Amino acid sequence: MKPTEIAKNVYSMPVNHFNRKLFDSLIPLPDGTSYNSYLVKGSKYTVLLDTADPEKKEQFFDYLSGEKKIDYVVAHHAEQDHSGLIPAALEKYPLARVLTNAKCKELLMTHLHVKEDRFQVINDGDKFDAGGKTLEFVFTPWVHWPETFSTYLAEDKILFSCDFFGSHLATPELYAVPELVHEPMKRYYAEIMMPFRANIKNNLEKLSGYDIKMICPSHGPMHKDVEFAVNRYKDWALSEPENKALVLYVSMHGSTAQLVNRLVSALQERGVGVEKLNLEDADIGRVAMAMVDAATIVLATPTVLAGPHPKAIYAAYLASLLRPKVKHLAVMYTYGWGGKTVEFLSNVLSNLKADIIGQVAVKGLPTGTDLELVDQLAIQIAEKHQALSVAK
Repeated sequence: MKPTEIAKNVYSMPVNHFNRKLFDSLIPLPDGTSYNSYLVKGSKYTVLLDTADPEKKEQFFDYLSGEKKIDYVVAHHAEQDHSGLIPAALEKYPLARVLTNAKCKELLMTHLHVKEDRFQVINDGDKFDAGGKTLEFVFTPWVHWPETFSTYLAEDKILFSCDFFGSHLATPELYAVPELVHEPMKRYYAEIMMPFRANIKNNLEKLSGYDIKMICPSHGPMHKDVEFAVNRYKDWALSEPENKALVLYVSMHGSTAQLVNRLVSALQERGVGVEKLNLEDADIGRVAMAMVDAATIVLATPTVLAGPHPKAIYAAYLASLLRPKVKHLAVMYTYGWGGKTVEFLSNVLSNLKADIIGQVAVKGLPTGTDLELVDQLAIQIAEKHQALSVAK
C-alpha cells in the first residue's frame, strides 16, 4: 500500500481493522476501527506521527516499504493501538528518535520497554522544524490519557489530534462525510471521552487559537469540515442536556416492563422525549451514546437476591464511570419480599452530580395504584425538564 498525499509532502496511512469486534475487550465496534498514522517529509527530516496496533504490523509496514529513512517518530499517546509498533519502527529505522512529552516517555518505557536513549522530550508549545514543515506540539491532556497531545502543522494548517475528534469507523474513505461519521463519532465520544468533559472544554479553548483547515485523528476518517467536528464536541461536552429521559430497564417476568411502558407513555404525553433501552441484550456503546444527551436517567429493575438485577447494576456502574451531564435520576423496581435496591443503586451512582428525584417500588404485579405512582413520577420528571428548558 502507498501513503496518500493529503497536502504537499504530508501523507496519510490509515490501517483499517474492518472485523475488529471489541475495543479493550469491552467496547463493541459495529463499524470496526482504524489506526491512523501520518508522514511529514520536510527538507531536513522525515517525521512519522504515531504507528498502529501490533495486530496490523504487516499492513502498517507495507505503507513504509518505500521509506528508506525516518528521522523522528512523534508519539502522541502511549496506548498500544497508537504506539504498539514504535519498537518495531525503531528497529527498522535505528537512527530514529521518539519525540514525545515526559509523561508519554515514562509510559512508553514502562509499557513497551523503549530505551531511554531513543527519546527526545518535548514541551507544550515547542516547535520542531523538519525543513519547511513546522510542527508545533499542543498538549491536550486527558483526551483521554494524561500524556495525550496534538501536533499542529503550521504551513498546512493541519491538526494531528490523536484520539480527539476520532471515530471507531473502518472505511476506505479518507475524509469524513458528516452525516455518516456523526454516529461513530458520538459512540467514540460516549465510550471514551465523556468522562473528561471538563478537560475537553479546556482543550477546545486552547485549540481555538489555531487556524485549522483539516483535523487528522488517530481513528476514523479525517475532517475537512473542521467546524462540524468541533461543534459536535461542543454540543456533547458543553451544552445543557436535551429534553430527554433515558429509560434503562430489564424485566424478568413482565412486572417491571409494565412500569416502564406506563412511564414512557406518561412522559411522552407530557412532551418529554424518551429513549427506552432493554438491558437484556443492549449494546453498551448504544447505552453510552444515549446517556450523552439525556437530562434524566431512569433505571427500572426487578429484585434479584435482595438487590438490583446484575444488568441494571452494570448500567448504573457504566453511568458512574462515564459521568454524563445528566441532571436527574429515578428508580423503579419490583420485588417479591424485600431488598435494598435503591440503596444499592444510590451508592453505585454517587459519582454522578445528579439528584434522585423519585422512586417507585412495587411488590409483585403492579396494581392500578402502583401505575398511578408511575404517573406521578412522570409528572415530577416533566416538571424538572420544564425548569431546565426555562433555565436555557
